Amino acid sequence: MLTREQNELISRTDPGTPMGELFRRYWIPALLAEELPEPDCPPVRVKLLGEQLIAFKDTQGRIGLLDEFCSHRTASLFFGRNEECGLRCAYHGWKYDVDGNCVDMPSEPEGSKLKQRIKQRAYPCVERGGVIWTYMGPADKQPQLPELEWALLADSQRFVSKRIQESNYLQAMEGGIDSSHVSFAHRFNLDDDPMHSGTAGNEYLKADTRPKFEVAESDGGLVIGARRTADEDNYYWRITQWIMPWYTIIPPFGTHNPMGGHAWVPIDDETCWAWSINYHPTRDLREDELAAMRNGDGIHAKYIPGTYRTLANKDNDYLIDREAQKERKSFSGVEGIAAQDFSLQESMGPIVDRTRERLGTSDAAIILARRRLLAALEEIEEGNDELPGHDHEHQRVRSTSLLLPKEVPFDTGAAEALKMVPGQIFVSI
Repeated sequence: MLTREQNELISRTDPGTPMGELFRRYWIPALLAEELPEPDCPPVRVKLLGEQLIAFKDTQGRIGLLDEFCSHRTASLFFGRNEECGLRCAYHGWKYDVDGNCVDMPSEPEGSKLKQRIKQRAYPCVERGGVIWTYMGPADKQPQLPELEWALLADSQRFVSKRIQESNYLQAMEGGIDSSHVSFAHRFNLDDDPMHSGTAGNEYLKADTRPKFEVAESDGGLVIGARRTADEDNYYWRITQWIMPWYTIIPPFGTHNPMGGHAWVPIDDETCWAWSINYHPTRDLREDELAAMRNGDGIHAKYIPGTYRTLANKDNDYLIDREAQKERKSFSGVEGIAAQDFSLQESMGPIVDRTRERLGTSDAAIILARRRLLAALEEIEEGNDELPGHDHEHQRVRSTSLLLPKEVPFDTGAAEALKMVPGQIFVSI
Protein backbone atom coordinates (compact mmCIF):
# COMPACT_ATOMS: atom_id res chain seq x y z
CA MET A 1 0.00 0.00 0.00
CA LEU A 2 1.32 3.44 -0.92
CA THR A 3 1.17 6.43 1.38
CA ARG A 4 -0.95 9.38 0.27
CA GLU A 5 2.23 11.30 -0.56
CA GLN A 6 3.67 8.44 -2.61
CA ASN A 7 0.38 8.03 -4.46
CA GLU A 8 0.40 11.71 -5.42
CA LEU A 9 4.03 11.49 -6.48
CA ILE A 10 3.56 8.47 -8.73
CA SER A 11 0.21 9.56 -10.25
CA ARG A 12 0.82 13.20 -11.17
CA THR A 13 2.55 13.84 -14.51
CA ASP A 14 1.77 17.47 -15.43
CA PRO A 15 4.64 19.93 -16.11
CA GLY A 16 6.86 20.45 -13.11
CA THR A 17 5.97 17.17 -11.38
CA PRO A 18 8.73 14.62 -10.71
CA MET A 19 6.94 11.80 -12.57
CA GLY A 20 6.11 14.16 -15.42
CA GLU A 21 9.78 15.05 -15.73
CA LEU A 22 10.70 11.35 -15.71
CA PHE A 23 8.28 10.55 -18.52
CA ARG A 24 9.60 13.47 -20.57
CA ARG A 25 12.96 11.66 -20.68
CA TYR A 26 11.45 8.98 -22.96
CA TRP A 27 10.17 9.03 -26.53
CA ILE A 28 6.38 9.28 -26.25
CA PRO A 29 3.74 7.84 -28.64
CA ALA A 30 1.92 11.07 -29.52
CA LEU A 31 -0.52 10.28 -32.32
CA LEU A 32 -1.20 7.81 -35.10
CA ALA A 33 0.65 8.54 -38.34
CA GLU A 34 -2.70 8.46 -40.15
CA GLU A 35 -3.81 11.54 -38.19
CA LEU A 36 -1.38 13.61 -40.29
CA PRO A 37 -1.89 11.85 -43.63
CA GLU A 38 -0.16 14.29 -46.00
CA PRO A 39 1.85 17.53 -46.20
CA ASP A 40 -0.10 20.70 -45.41
CA CYS A 41 -3.05 18.69 -44.02
CA PRO A 42 -5.14 20.21 -41.20
CA PRO A 43 -3.36 20.48 -37.85
CA VAL A 44 -4.38 18.19 -34.98
CA ARG A 45 -4.79 18.94 -31.29
CA VAL A 46 -2.63 16.77 -29.03
CA LYS A 47 -2.57 16.74 -25.23
CA LEU A 48 0.26 14.96 -23.45
CA LEU A 49 1.41 15.11 -19.84
CA GLY A 50 -0.92 18.03 -19.19
CA GLU A 51 0.39 20.13 -22.11
CA GLN A 52 -1.96 21.33 -24.84
CA LEU A 53 -0.13 21.01 -28.15
CA ILE A 54 -0.77 21.18 -31.88
CA ALA A 55 0.70 18.80 -34.47
CA PHE A 56 1.12 19.51 -38.16
CA LYS A 57 2.95 18.14 -41.20
CA ASP A 58 4.56 20.85 -43.29
CA THR A 59 4.98 21.17 -47.06
CA GLN A 60 8.17 19.09 -46.99
CA GLY A 61 6.62 16.35 -44.87
CA ARG A 62 8.35 17.37 -41.64
CA ILE A 63 6.30 17.00 -38.45
CA GLY A 64 5.95 19.78 -35.91
CA LEU A 65 4.53 19.61 -32.40
CA LEU A 66 4.06 23.09 -30.92
CA ASP A 67 2.44 24.76 -27.96
CA GLU A 68 -1.16 25.08 -29.11
CA PHE A 69 -1.43 28.77 -28.24
CA CYS A 70 0.21 31.46 -30.37
CA SER A 71 2.91 33.49 -28.64
CA HIS A 72 1.21 36.71 -29.78
CA ARG A 73 -2.26 36.79 -28.19
CA THR A 74 -2.61 33.09 -27.33
CA ALA A 75 -5.16 32.20 -30.00
CA SER A 76 -5.29 28.48 -30.73
CA LEU A 77 -3.15 27.37 -33.64
CA PHE A 78 -5.71 24.66 -34.31
CA PHE A 79 -7.45 27.29 -36.42
CA GLY A 80 -4.21 28.14 -38.21
CA ARG A 81 -3.34 27.77 -41.89
CA ASN A 82 -0.88 24.99 -42.66
CA GLU A 83 0.93 26.43 -45.68
CA GLU A 84 4.34 26.91 -47.27
CA CYS A 85 6.41 25.12 -44.61
CA GLY A 86 4.73 26.62 -41.59
CA LEU A 87 1.62 27.00 -39.45
CA ARG A 88 0.15 30.50 -39.62
CA CYS A 89 -2.08 31.81 -36.82
CA ALA A 90 -5.49 32.80 -38.18
CA TYR A 91 -5.70 35.83 -35.85
CA HIS A 92 -2.80 38.06 -36.91
CA GLY A 93 -0.83 35.83 -39.27
CA TRP A 94 2.21 35.01 -37.16
CA LYS A 95 3.76 31.92 -38.72
CA TYR A 96 5.84 29.16 -37.12
CA ASP A 97 8.00 26.41 -38.58
CA VAL A 98 8.27 22.88 -37.17
CA ASP A 99 11.04 24.00 -34.80
CA GLY A 100 8.89 26.76 -33.32
CA ASN A 101 10.72 29.63 -35.04
CA CYS A 102 8.54 32.60 -35.97
CA VAL A 103 9.29 32.93 -39.69
CA ASP A 104 6.76 35.61 -40.60
CA MET A 105 5.05 38.41 -38.70
CA PRO A 106 2.90 40.33 -41.20
CA SER A 107 1.19 42.41 -38.51
CA GLU A 108 4.50 44.13 -37.61
CA PRO A 109 6.33 46.86 -39.56
CA GLU A 110 8.74 45.79 -42.28
CA GLY A 111 12.23 45.46 -40.87
CA SER A 112 10.98 44.61 -37.37
CA LYS A 113 13.28 42.23 -35.53
CA LEU A 114 10.58 41.09 -33.11
CA LYS A 115 10.13 37.72 -34.84
CA GLN A 116 13.76 36.87 -34.14
CA ARG A 117 12.98 36.97 -30.43
CA ILE A 118 9.88 34.76 -30.64
CA LYS A 119 10.19 31.02 -30.10
CA GLN A 120 7.10 28.83 -29.83
CA ARG A 121 7.64 25.82 -27.59
CA ALA A 122 8.32 22.89 -29.94
CA TYR A 123 9.17 19.22 -29.53
CA PRO A 124 11.00 16.96 -32.01
CA CYS A 125 8.94 14.27 -33.73
CA VAL A 126 9.71 11.06 -35.61
CA GLU A 127 7.39 8.71 -37.49
CA ARG A 128 8.03 5.03 -36.83
CA GLY A 129 5.84 1.94 -36.76
CA GLY A 130 2.66 3.77 -37.77
CA VAL A 131 3.08 6.14 -34.83
CA ILE A 132 4.36 9.70 -34.49
CA TRP A 133 6.69 9.85 -31.49
CA THR A 134 7.84 12.93 -29.65
CA TYR A 135 10.50 13.74 -27.08
CA MET A 136 9.50 16.40 -24.51
CA GLY A 137 12.52 16.39 -22.22
CA PRO A 138 15.84 18.29 -22.10
CA ALA A 139 17.53 18.28 -25.50
CA ASP A 140 20.83 17.06 -24.09
CA LYS A 141 19.13 14.06 -22.42
CA GLN A 142 17.39 12.72 -25.55
CA PRO A 143 17.64 8.89 -25.72
CA GLN A 144 17.84 6.63 -28.77
CA LEU A 145 14.72 6.21 -30.87
CA PRO A 146 12.51 3.35 -29.66
CA GLU A 147 13.11 -0.10 -31.11
CA LEU A 148 10.21 -2.05 -29.68
CA GLU A 149 9.63 -5.06 -31.91
CA TRP A 150 6.26 -3.97 -33.28
CA ALA A 151 7.63 -0.54 -34.25
CA LEU A 152 10.25 -2.10 -36.53
CA LEU A 153 8.01 -4.49 -38.46
CA ALA A 154 6.49 -3.89 -41.88
CA ASP A 155 3.09 -2.16 -41.88
CA SER A 156 1.53 -5.43 -43.12
CA GLN A 157 2.66 -7.21 -39.93
CA ARG A 158 1.20 -4.69 -37.47
CA PHE A 159 -2.06 -3.04 -36.43
CA VAL A 160 -2.08 -0.09 -34.03
CA SER A 161 -5.04 1.66 -32.41
CA LYS A 162 -5.53 4.10 -29.57
CA ARG A 163 -8.40 5.15 -27.36
CA ILE A 164 -9.04 7.64 -24.62
CA GLN A 165 -9.22 6.07 -21.18
CA GLU A 166 -10.92 8.20 -18.55
CA SER A 167 -8.58 7.38 -15.69
CA ASN A 168 -5.07 8.07 -14.53
CA TYR A 169 -2.39 6.23 -16.50
CA LEU A 170 -1.21 4.20 -13.51
CA GLN A 171 -4.35 2.21 -12.80
CA ALA A 172 -4.64 1.49 -16.54
CA MET A 173 -1.04 0.28 -16.71
CA GLU A 174 -1.39 -1.76 -13.55
CA GLY A 175 -4.28 -3.57 -15.23
CA GLY A 176 -1.91 -4.42 -18.06
CA ILE A 177 0.54 -6.21 -15.77
CA ASP A 178 -2.13 -7.97 -13.71
CA SER A 179 -2.37 -11.52 -15.03
CA SER A 180 -4.73 -12.88 -12.36
CA HIS A 181 -7.77 -10.90 -13.54
CA VAL A 182 -7.81 -12.78 -16.87
CA SER A 183 -9.35 -15.82 -15.20
CA PHE A 184 -12.28 -13.70 -14.01
CA ALA A 185 -12.94 -10.53 -16.02
CA HIS A 186 -12.51 -12.36 -19.35
CA ARG A 187 -13.54 -15.82 -18.18
CA PHE A 188 -16.48 -16.44 -20.51
CA ASN A 189 -15.12 -14.60 -23.53
CA LEU A 190 -11.68 -16.04 -24.22
CA ASP A 191 -13.03 -18.68 -26.58
CA ASP A 192 -15.01 -16.03 -28.49
CA ASP A 193 -12.03 -13.76 -29.04
CA PRO A 194 -10.28 -14.20 -32.40
CA MET A 195 -6.83 -13.77 -30.84
CA HIS A 196 -7.45 -16.43 -28.16
CA SER A 197 -9.88 -18.96 -29.56
CA GLY A 198 -8.85 -22.59 -29.89
CA THR A 199 -5.76 -22.41 -27.70
CA ALA A 200 -4.87 -24.73 -24.86
CA GLY A 201 -3.92 -21.79 -22.68
CA ASN A 202 -7.57 -20.76 -22.39
CA GLU A 203 -8.39 -23.98 -20.56
CA TYR A 204 -5.53 -23.56 -18.10
CA LEU A 205 -6.65 -20.01 -17.34
CA LYS A 206 -10.19 -21.13 -16.59
CA ALA A 207 -9.15 -24.21 -14.63
CA ASP A 208 -6.71 -22.50 -12.24
CA THR A 209 -7.87 -19.11 -10.96
CA ARG A 210 -5.17 -18.84 -8.30
CA PRO A 211 -1.92 -18.22 -10.17
CA LYS A 212 1.33 -18.10 -8.24
CA PHE A 213 3.50 -15.13 -9.16
CA GLU A 214 7.23 -14.86 -9.54
CA VAL A 215 8.40 -11.37 -10.45
CA ALA A 216 11.94 -10.32 -11.30
CA GLU A 217 13.48 -7.02 -12.25
CA SER A 218 14.85 -6.84 -15.78
CA ASP A 219 17.20 -4.21 -17.18
CA GLY A 220 14.23 -2.42 -18.73
CA GLY A 221 11.47 -3.08 -16.23
CA LEU A 222 9.97 -6.34 -14.98
CA VAL A 223 9.51 -9.95 -16.02
CA ILE A 224 6.27 -11.20 -14.49
CA GLY A 225 5.65 -14.94 -14.32
CA ALA A 226 2.14 -16.20 -13.52
CA ARG A 227 2.14 -19.94 -12.82
CA ARG A 228 -0.90 -22.18 -13.10
CA THR A 229 -1.13 -25.94 -12.70
CA ALA A 230 -1.50 -27.64 -16.07
CA ASP A 231 -1.23 -31.30 -15.08
CA GLU A 232 0.59 -33.57 -12.66
CA ASP A 233 4.01 -32.84 -14.16
CA ASN A 234 3.78 -29.34 -15.69
CA TYR A 235 2.98 -25.76 -14.93
CA TYR A 236 1.41 -23.39 -17.43
CA TRP A 237 3.35 -20.13 -17.36
CA ARG A 238 2.18 -16.78 -18.71
CA ILE A 239 5.14 -14.44 -18.63
CA THR A 240 4.58 -10.72 -19.18
CA GLN A 241 7.20 -8.11 -19.96
CA TRP A 242 6.76 -4.61 -18.58
CA ILE A 243 9.14 -2.10 -20.15
CA MET A 244 9.68 1.29 -18.58
CA PRO A 245 7.99 3.62 -18.51
CA TRP A 246 4.55 2.33 -19.69
CA TYR A 247 4.78 -0.59 -22.14
CA THR A 248 3.37 -4.06 -21.64
CA ILE A 249 3.68 -7.08 -23.92
CA ILE A 250 0.82 -9.55 -23.60
CA PRO A 251 1.75 -13.24 -23.42
CA PRO A 252 0.66 -14.76 -26.74
CA PHE A 253 -2.06 -17.35 -27.07
CA GLY A 254 -0.61 -19.83 -29.55
CA THR A 255 2.37 -19.53 -31.86
CA HIS A 256 0.31 -18.69 -34.91
CA ASN A 257 -1.82 -15.97 -33.32
CA PRO A 258 -0.68 -12.35 -33.37
CA MET A 259 1.14 -10.97 -30.36
CA GLY A 260 -0.22 -8.00 -28.46
CA GLY A 261 0.99 -5.03 -26.53
CA HIS A 262 -0.06 -1.78 -24.89
CA ALA A 263 1.29 1.64 -23.98
CA TRP A 264 -0.38 3.80 -21.33
CA VAL A 265 0.45 7.46 -21.96
CA PRO A 266 -0.85 10.25 -19.72
CA ILE A 267 -2.98 12.91 -21.39
CA ASP A 268 -3.32 14.62 -18.03
CA ASP A 269 -3.69 13.38 -14.47
CA GLU A 270 -7.21 12.04 -15.02
CA THR A 271 -7.08 10.64 -18.58
CA CYS A 272 -4.63 8.67 -20.66
CA TRP A 273 -4.10 7.32 -24.15
CA ALA A 274 -4.41 3.55 -24.20
CA TRP A 275 -2.43 2.34 -27.20
CA SER A 276 -3.12 -1.23 -28.39
CA ILE A 277 -0.90 -3.10 -30.82
CA ASN A 278 -1.22 -6.47 -32.49
CA TYR A 279 1.68 -7.81 -34.53
CA HIS A 280 3.28 -10.97 -35.80
CA PRO A 281 7.07 -11.22 -36.11
CA THR A 282 7.14 -13.69 -39.00
CA ARG A 283 4.13 -13.06 -41.23
CA ASP A 284 1.62 -10.54 -42.48
CA LEU A 285 -1.61 -10.18 -40.53
CA ARG A 286 -4.45 -11.95 -42.31
CA GLU A 287 -7.47 -10.07 -43.62
CA ASP A 288 -9.80 -11.77 -41.14
CA GLU A 289 -7.51 -10.75 -38.28
CA LEU A 290 -7.34 -7.17 -39.51
CA ALA A 291 -11.11 -7.06 -39.94
CA ALA A 292 -11.57 -8.14 -36.32
CA MET A 293 -9.09 -5.53 -35.10
CA ARG A 294 -10.71 -2.75 -37.12
CA ASN A 295 -14.05 -3.86 -35.67
CA GLY A 296 -12.71 -3.22 -32.18
CA ASP A 297 -12.37 -6.87 -31.17
CA GLY A 298 -9.78 -8.27 -28.79
CA ILE A 299 -7.60 -5.62 -27.19
CA HIS A 300 -9.01 -2.91 -29.46
CA ALA A 301 -12.30 -1.05 -28.95
CA LYS A 302 -15.30 0.34 -30.78
CA TYR A 303 -15.45 4.14 -31.01
CA ILE A 304 -18.03 6.83 -31.05
CA PRO A 305 -17.78 7.75 -34.76
CA GLY A 306 -15.26 10.48 -35.48
CA THR A 307 -13.60 10.24 -32.07
CA TYR A 308 -11.20 8.10 -30.06
CA ARG A 309 -13.70 7.82 -27.21
CA THR A 310 -15.09 4.35 -26.78
CA LEU A 311 -18.67 3.53 -27.69
CA ALA A 312 -19.08 1.79 -24.34
CA ASN A 313 -18.18 4.40 -21.73
CA LYS A 314 -19.00 5.58 -18.21
CA ASP A 315 -21.91 7.72 -19.44
CA ASN A 316 -23.83 4.62 -20.57
CA ASP A 317 -22.48 2.22 -17.90
CA TYR A 318 -20.35 0.58 -20.61
CA LEU A 319 -23.52 -0.88 -22.17
CA ILE A 320 -23.60 -3.50 -19.44
CA ASP A 321 -25.92 -6.42 -20.20
CA ARG A 322 -27.18 -7.94 -16.97
CA GLU A 323 -28.82 -10.85 -18.77
CA ALA A 324 -25.54 -11.78 -20.45
CA GLN A 325 -23.89 -11.58 -17.04
CA LYS A 326 -26.59 -13.76 -15.46
CA GLU A 327 -26.50 -16.30 -18.27
CA ARG A 328 -22.68 -16.59 -18.03
CA LYS A 329 -22.13 -15.16 -21.48
CA SER A 330 -19.98 -12.45 -19.94
CA PHE A 331 -18.48 -12.43 -16.46
CA SER A 332 -18.99 -8.68 -16.00
CA GLY A 333 -21.79 -8.16 -18.50
CA VAL A 334 -19.62 -5.82 -20.54
CA GLU A 335 -18.87 -6.81 -24.12
CA GLY A 336 -15.28 -7.06 -25.35
CA ILE A 337 -11.99 -7.78 -23.62
CA ALA A 338 -10.80 -4.17 -23.83
CA ALA A 339 -14.05 -2.77 -22.43
CA GLN A 340 -14.07 -5.36 -19.66
CA ASP A 341 -10.71 -3.95 -18.58
CA PHE A 342 -11.25 -0.22 -18.90
CA SER A 343 -14.76 -0.29 -17.40
CA LEU A 344 -13.35 -1.66 -14.15
CA GLN A 345 -10.25 0.53 -14.17
CA GLU A 346 -12.34 3.66 -14.72
CA SER A 347 -14.79 2.54 -12.03
CA MET A 348 -12.00 3.11 -9.48
CA GLY A 349 -12.29 6.87 -10.05
CA PRO A 350 -10.01 9.23 -12.00
CA ILE A 351 -7.11 8.63 -9.60
CA VAL A 352 -7.14 5.64 -7.26
CA ASP A 353 -6.79 6.33 -3.57
CA ARG A 354 -4.20 3.61 -2.97
CA THR A 355 -4.24 4.11 0.79
CA ARG A 356 -7.51 2.13 0.73
CA GLU A 357 -6.04 -0.92 -1.04
CA ARG A 358 -5.54 -4.30 0.56
CA LEU A 359 -3.06 -6.06 -1.72
CA GLY A 360 -2.51 -9.80 -1.92
CA THR A 361 0.14 -12.15 -3.25
CA SER A 362 -1.27 -11.83 -6.80
CA ASP A 363 -0.35 -8.13 -6.73
CA ALA A 364 3.41 -8.72 -6.52
CA ALA A 365 4.04 -7.27 -9.99
CA ILE A 366 2.05 -4.14 -9.25
CA ILE A 367 3.95 -3.54 -6.03
CA LEU A 368 7.33 -3.96 -7.73
CA ALA A 369 6.36 -1.77 -10.72
CA ARG A 370 5.51 1.07 -8.35
CA ARG A 371 8.86 0.65 -6.64
CA ARG A 372 10.67 0.77 -9.99
CA LEU A 373 8.92 3.98 -10.98
CA LEU A 374 9.75 5.59 -7.65
CA ALA A 375 13.34 4.34 -7.90
CA ALA A 376 13.66 5.92 -11.36
CA LEU A 377 12.79 9.29 -9.83
CA GLU A 378 15.74 8.84 -7.48
CA GLU A 379 17.99 8.00 -10.44
CA ILE A 380 17.10 11.31 -12.11
CA GLU A 381 17.78 13.17 -8.86
CA GLU A 382 21.19 11.50 -8.74
CA GLY A 383 21.94 12.65 -12.31
CA ASN A 384 21.65 9.26 -13.99
CA ASP A 385 20.78 9.79 -17.67
CA GLU A 386 20.58 6.06 -18.59
CA LEU A 387 17.15 5.05 -17.35
CA PRO A 388 15.45 1.64 -17.49
CA GLY A 389 13.85 1.15 -20.88
CA HIS A 390 16.20 3.56 -22.70
CA ASP A 391 18.61 1.04 -24.14
CA HIS A 392 17.60 -0.90 -27.23
CA GLU A 393 18.48 -4.15 -25.49
CA HIS A 394 15.89 -3.33 -22.85
CA GLN A 395 13.25 -3.17 -25.59
CA ARG A 396 14.25 -6.29 -27.54
CA VAL A 397 12.19 -8.69 -25.47
CA ARG A 398 9.05 -10.75 -25.80
CA SER A 399 6.40 -12.20 -23.56
CA THR A 400 5.50 -15.87 -23.76
CA SER A 401 3.11 -18.58 -22.61
CA LEU A 402 4.39 -22.12 -22.30
CA LEU A 403 4.38 -25.38 -20.39
CA LEU A 404 7.38 -26.16 -18.23
CA PRO A 405 8.13 -29.17 -16.02
CA LYS A 406 7.41 -28.29 -12.40
CA GLU A 407 11.04 -28.57 -11.40
CA VAL A 408 12.25 -26.03 -14.04
CA PRO A 409 12.45 -22.36 -12.91
CA PHE A 410 10.54 -20.10 -15.30
CA ASP A 411 13.45 -17.73 -15.93
CA THR A 412 15.60 -20.66 -17.03
CA GLY A 413 12.99 -22.58 -18.99
CA ALA A 414 11.65 -19.50 -20.78
CA ALA A 415 14.97 -17.74 -21.39
CA GLU A 416 14.98 -18.35 -25.15
CA ALA A 417 11.32 -17.42 -25.59
CA LEU A 418 11.78 -14.08 -23.79
CA LYS A 419 14.34 -12.80 -26.28
CA MET A 420 13.35 -10.95 -29.43
CA VAL A 421 14.93 -12.66 -32.44
CA PRO A 422 13.95 -10.96 -35.72
CA GLY A 423 12.21 -13.34 -38.12
CA GLN A 424 11.94 -16.12 -35.56
CA ILE A 425 9.28 -17.11 -33.06
CA PHE A 426 9.30 -19.47 -30.11
CA VAL A 427 6.52 -22.06 -29.75
CA SER A 428 3.82 -20.83 -27.34
CA ILE A 429 0.57 -22.32 -26.07
